[in-house]
Amino acid sequence: MIRPAGFRGAAFCDAASGNGRDDPDKRSAISDELGVPREWAFVRQVHGGVVVTVTDPGSAGSADGLITDRPGLPLTIATADCVPIIVEGDRSVAILHAGWRGVAGGIVTAGLEAMKALGDTPRRAAIGPSIGPCCYEVGEEVRDAIGDHTSRTTFGTPSVDLWSAAATQLSGLHVWRSDLCTYTESGLRSYRRDATTERQVAVAWLPQD
Repeated sequence: MIRPAGFRGAAFCDAASGNGRDDPDKRSAISDELGVPREWAFVRQVHGGVVVTVTDPGSAGSADGLITDRPGLPLTIATADCVPIIVEGDRSVAILHAGWRGVAGGIVTAGLEAMKALGDTPRRAAIGPSIGPCCYEVGEEVRDAIGDHTSRTTFGTPSVDLWSAAATQLSGLHVWRSDLCTYTESGLRSYRRDATTERQVAVAWLPQD
């Protein structure tokens, strides 16, 4: 599990932690380790640009981001190559699921705007593990959608750098990046590597104290 330094309530779990979104036992274990309630808020991820405001645990419908200003309410997304992003403000926290469609479709901007709509100011953001430019082989459609953040894989094929694309959209905030690639790190779930249906979770929350 990764806890970005300087963040009040942000955690990126690994394969060993399990999928706390869908597995109650794993959720309980993760919650106990983080010191947060065992009931989380989550969404059915659809690779879009919608962020929902939540005040209670449980399903918040179809979206790719959640935001809350309620202390003690954990928010979660699950990934296995897409980019998990946590944004902290003074009085709120947001969590975003950013695949290439989400990055291109404005999920990061939607998260920042949702925080401002709550009357808060985004201060810092954490970009968790996802597939890196070293391994994210893509076609022309994806490269065109991501624009300036194209790259090459270590095996010489076209790729995109979702970490840098997300960081650019978070301009003006303090941005922490794990720069860990899910494809190359054996302790992380990767759909591209294993065609797995398993996921790891990111969790964000406002401390109750």
